Amino acid sequence: MKRTLLLIALLCATTLTAVADKGMWLPSLISSRIKDMKSKGFKLSAEDIYSVNQASLKDAVVLFDGGCTGEIVSEEGLLLTNHHCGYDAIQALSSVEHDYLTDGFWAMNHGEELYCPGLKVHILVRMDDVTSRIAAGETKEEIIAKAEAEGVGFKATVESMYYGNEAYLFLYREFNDVRLVGTPPTAIGKFGADNDNWIWPRHTGDFSIFRIYANANNEPAEYSADNKPYTPARHFEISTAGVKEGDFTMIYGFPGNTQEYITSDAVRYIAELSDPTKIALRTARLDIIGAAQATSPEIRIQYAAKQANIANAWKKWQGEVKGINRLGTYGKKLEYEARFRAENPDQAYLLDSLSAAYARNAEGYFNYELFNETLRGIELQQVVAIAASDRLTDEEKMAAAERFYKDFTVDVDRALAVAMLTEYEKYGTYISDELKALFERHGGAAAYAEWLYDNTQLGTIEGFSIETAMNDPMAEFAAAVAPIQGRVKAYAYRNFSNIPDIERWFRPYVRALMDWDNKRAFFPDANLTLRVAYGKVAGYEYADGEYHLPQTTLEGIMEKDNPEIYDYNIPQSLRDVYATKDYGRWGVTMNGKYTVPVCFIATNHTTGGNSGSPVINGRGELIGINFDRTWLSTMSDIEFDETLCRNIICDIRYVLFVIDKVGGAGWLIEEMGL
Repeated sequence: MKRTLLLIALLCATTLTAVADKGMWLPSLISSRIKDMKSKGFKLSAEDIYSVNQASLKDAVVLFDGGCTGEIVSEEGLLLTNHHCGYDAIQALSSVEHDYLTDGFWAMNHGEELYCPGLKVHILVRMDDVTSRIAAGETKEEIIAKAEAEGVGFKATVESMYYGNEAYLFLYREFNDVRLVGTPPTAIGKFGADNDNWIWPRHTGDFSIFRIYANANNEPAEYSADNKPYTPARHFEISTAGVKEGDFTMIYGFPGNTQEYITSDAVRYIAELSDPTKIALRTARLDIIGAAQATSPEIRIQYAAKQANIANAWKKWQGEVKGINRLGTYGKKLEYEARFRAENPDQAYLLDSLSAAYARNAEGYFNYELFNETLRGIELQQVVAIAASDRLTDEEKMAAAERFYKDFTVDVDRALAVAMLTEYEKYGTYISDELKALFERHGGAAAYAEWLYDNTQLGTIEGFSIETAMNDPMAEFAAAVAPIQGRVKAYAYRNFSNIPDIERWFRPYVRALMDWDNKRAFFPDANLTLRVAYGKVAGYEYADGEYHLPQTTLEGIMEKDNPEIYDYNIPQSLRDVYATKDYGRWGVTMNGKYTVPVCFIATNHTTGGNSGSPVINGRGELIGINFDRTWLSTMSDIEFDETLCRNIICDIRYVLFVIDKVGGAGWLIEEMGL
């Protein structure tokens, strides 16, 4: 308990000294930041941001589909998030006949909204510091069970902060009747696709619209035609006044992963081994999938979400390596650690112990990452797992198989298997005796992969049955992979540094840093829990003599418009509106041009998981939807540089313009109170 109180005192002392737009702050402790926030333009109180006694902004923020953020914008549970966050759900509802990816979708009333099976959103009820309860002997499982018993649809997690120095309970309401209300065509929602991803200037209308439904008591419930739109405790008001450079911005969302306090050993592993290997493997996968998608609309739709998920991190890692090298992060870490050693000789053993732990676990963690990028990506083995499941009835197994084959083409999987097995044979050191024997029997990994797909009966739904799957050559392959999966499971943690053998040394090391470097702003690393980050609208110097302005407009879209390129072929309706300048109330004059604002950038500290987060002004009004970072910012998961790091935001005025002028769904704008 004394140690916990000391840590809290250190946190209060350090957080008050921070001046840069850096940090991802726990909303329940945001009172320590309010003075700084107000000095930069925030007009509300800490209670307005987070409260368990009254409705607050936290009640309008949702964890969307387990990996993004969304915001409630009406009294009827209307929800905004990113197009790329809703992409899986939109793709699952799409077909060649109803291609919502290419054409978009707009419900014109509640009855036309489409239920999204499997899609869940979570709304935070409260967060509690449970460090002392765990120290007193209460288990995480006991804490979770007590919390979940408090209400209908309650789900809880206990998450560690500062490498286990603190622990917090997060109690949510889980809603699983979520329906698609509207989405722009991909050429708006994913405008520029991989070419523009992580790039500024940006012109992507990265938004989609969903609605949360609840039972008659406004409680979470399974899907039912009798469910009603959810009535939230709070929703965001929208401002269409626009932004200018220097304006205050706040992000409220669920950032997924940062590694602020890692040592030089981890930085070197990321920059020299992990990221370069994963980039190369994903390049090969993307080349295969991209070539196949170009051959038919059906394959394009089947693999759209898969391709997007692979490509997002692929390009991010490239920017991360570039940023780490540009900033000299590895050298900075070495220098920082040398200072710590010199000024804390009695604690230098912590760095020695960390370095030794990294060395002990490097091979295992690399094989874990390699497994995820190669063997795990061979999809057809999933139907063997479906057939072998002891948790599904035969009817449920057949239904699961049908869902699998809907978005599967065997020739694509064959090409991926040949490439990925070849790479695993080359680099994997955790190869099982069973898989090694298969490679040797057939003349190597590539030859074995070709034989496997020549002889499997499971390439299509017509060849699938439970009995066939259990006796197919693919079952033999899955059995040979299982020992590898079992072995790398020991390293299945969020980051290299979270492996228990390493993290146990980070716990005292981070405590020692807080005591020693008491002018540094210490915030807990992101772990997909609700956080506040604040900053300002700001351009930046991209290169010598090249300053990037913080706002883009519709003109930039028209300059890139190209009917010959799928990702730049904007809807004809948008061309028509531009030709007539029929912008309605969304038109503004900027730099002497009558136009529509599209995106802007700010200095908020964000990461994956912040996609879809509400961006609010000093009055707590919604001004945009966060969706990306600039390429030079991707290293901010490890080192945040306020001169370069910028988050990219879809201007709420462009969202409303598209809903109105492209979607013709003015009823939604009225529902938002505009």
